[in-house]
Amino acid sequence: MKSKLWVFRDINLLQQASLVRALSISPATASLFLARGVTTPDEATSWMSLQSPHDPFLIPDMEQAVERLHRAVTTQEPICFYGDYDVDGITATSVYMSFFGGLGAKVRAYVPHRLREGYGLNIGAVQRLHDEGISLLVTSDCGTTSHKEIALAAQLGMDVVVTDHHQSDEQMPPAVAVLNPHRVGALYPFRGLCSAALAYKVAQAYQLRYGVAGVPLESLLDLVALATVADVVPLHDENRNFVREGLVQLSRGARCGVRALKQVAGVTRDCTAETIAFKLAPRINAAGRLDDAMLGVRLLTTDNPVEAQQLADRLEQLNRERQRIEVDIMAEALASLKDQELPPALIVASRHWHLGVVGIVAARLVDRFQRPAIVMAINEQGIAKGSARTTGGFDLYQGLASCREMLEAFGGHPSAAGVTIRESRIDEFRAKFSGVVAGWNHEGAKVPTLNVDAEVRLNDVNLQLLQEIGSLHPFGAGNPEPTFAVTRLEVLDARTVGEKHLKMTVRQGTSLPFDSIAFGMKSLLERGIPSRTPVDLAFTPELNHWNGRDRIQLRIRDVRPSVME
Repeated sequence: MKSKLWVFRDINLLQQASLVRALSISPATASLFLARGVTTPDEATSWMSLQSPHDPFLIPDMEQAVERLHRAVTTQEPICFYGDYDVDGITATSVYMSFFGGLGAKVRAYVPHRLREGYGLNIGAVQRLHDEGISLLVTSDCGTTSHKEIALAAQLGMDVVVTDHHQSDEQMPPAVAVLNPHRVGALYPFRGLCSAALAYKVAQAYQLRYGVAGVPLESLLDLVALATVADVVPLHDENRNFVREGLVQLSRGARCGVRALKQVAGVTRDCTAETIAFKLAPRINAAGRLDDAMLGVRLLTTDNPVEAQQLADRLEQLNRERQRIEVDIMAEALASLKDQELPPALIVASRHWHLGVVGIVAARLVDRFQRPAIVMAINEQGIAKGSARTTGGFDLYQGLASCREMLEAFGGHPSAAGVTIRESRIDEFRAKFSGVVAGWNHEGAKVPTLNVDAEVRLNDVNLQLLQEIGSLHPFGAGNPEPTFAVTRLEVLDARTVGEKHLKMTVRQGTSLPFDSIAFGMKSLLERGIPSRTPVDLAFTPELNHWNGRDRIQLRIRDVRPSVME
């Protein structure tokens, strides 16, 4: 396995020196600020402090939404909160259920079944909910493009409020309110909110307007943090506040469902964004992938610890099953690509694959081959449904829009989308979409790259640097973990631990020895690096707690042989 292409960020030395002097920080930390577009001391101070919340009434149609919800609350009109089956939809639905249920409203939740109903609003569900007496339907993470379904609801006498953050058409559906910061002409100053954050803004607006809250607003931020990290929206602006405060709530585990979920996931320390991404979110998502996403809503809204533990155990079981299925589909997808020259976009499909897992496999293919990927499951009727993921800045939504005449349906974001197409048109679509990707200016996109914030000396990697890095938390989309580089290291020891992880002890010149760990990198020989060869490391520094002691460890992002001078 070859090393990645290391791309060092351009640093303005005058701006770096200004930040170092004004904030009394290290040059390495100053480089991190500059890499995030933070160039002045005032901007850096603002970045480290809490962002003032934006006025929720700047979101289009917020006035109409809270007025309609208030009327339903005060008249005990039944409200159905209808969410998508991923973490964002599940948590947004849970935000609504917690807040308005706490007000004493007559509420229920509905999440469509991935395999039986598919994404978003569907005609059958609208009709059933009407027949069950629902007159106000509030969507989460879907609805912006559901023109036919919302028209049917209106015809049946149901009002619909849409909360969604997907790309929008210029024409809005006939809903009472469409709360989407991506709407044309929207005045809300930040467009990066996920749907759970939009649901939180609705609760915030309701409290501002009517002076009451179903539950303390801050108690909902654990749900917002889960969705913000899991949905990979940018950790800028309000999102940083939501995740910071939400991680505190998650670490406390005030919600019994969260406590149970942490227990089955083996989370014993304070929660981080990585805890959400790799421990909590996959288990919540497993419900909608393989079973019923309402399991997730029930887990996050129950007050019964026994029920919470039973639900968490079920999610753990589903997540393990999901992992097994994912391995099988990935192996088949790789086999189908093995004996061909890889096209600009990877589009694979099978009648044997599970629809609930194709999105994860698409992401794995992107990571491996550094090009857009679409993975689809074909049903017995010859309809292929799947998920698309991208890399290198290619806009999936626009790319799919250029092929819309071949597709039965599509929707999503620039970085992730869903597609539906007839099996008979897959080859035609594969050719056209690959041509669209090939025509996109992506020189070097096929070469895996690693952005490096700054080159440092090992002597500079100390507790002060880790404390300064802590001021940039939380890390995630739009605010990646710091990556530093050190060169010409002496390898004092290198061994494989846990069958597939490389553990090394390294030293630079007269520095102290540093432990380092490379997950999934069995040995230096796997990278074609002979023993005793000086190496360069790209790494993220972190504290490793072991045997009651905290030591700085280098979590290796990449390793390469040093260039001999």
